[in-house]
Amino acid sequence: MIRSIEDEEYFFNMLDAGAVGYVPKRAAPDELLTAIRAASRGEIYLYPSMAKLLVKGYLNQEHPGDNPKPLDELTDREQEVLRFVAEGATNDEIANALVISPSTVARHRENMMQKLGLHSRSELVRYAIRKGIIKP
Repeated sequence: MIRSIEDEEYFFNMLDAGAVGYVPKRAAPDELLTAIRAASRGEIYLYPSMAKLLVKGYLNQEHPGDNPKPLDELTDREQEVLRFVAEGATNDEIANALVISPSTVARHRENMMQKLGLHSRSELVRYAIRKGIIKP
């Protein structure tokens, strides 16, 4: 459980800076290994007991300049890719599931970020949560 607002702010600043995971100091060594393995596969890792609290807290905050564009600005394929990205899938996993190449997945992700005015994978995840594509 997060113990202070400073911890939450630190966490979100890390995500905005491009971090792909978060493991608190109190985590067991096997949790750290799990997080490292996930990051090496290009996946996002959040310490399980914190994920819901962090997402819920973040969604309740006001964010200057937040004005998410409508989902209908994305093609059907981009929406499919977004769902996979938001669930933490790697480009290779998405490519296998949709029977397309990993470079096509990357191109879809770049197009989505450009259309939506987003700049990172974590911003895509937050967008997907706000639009109800995935649940926190």
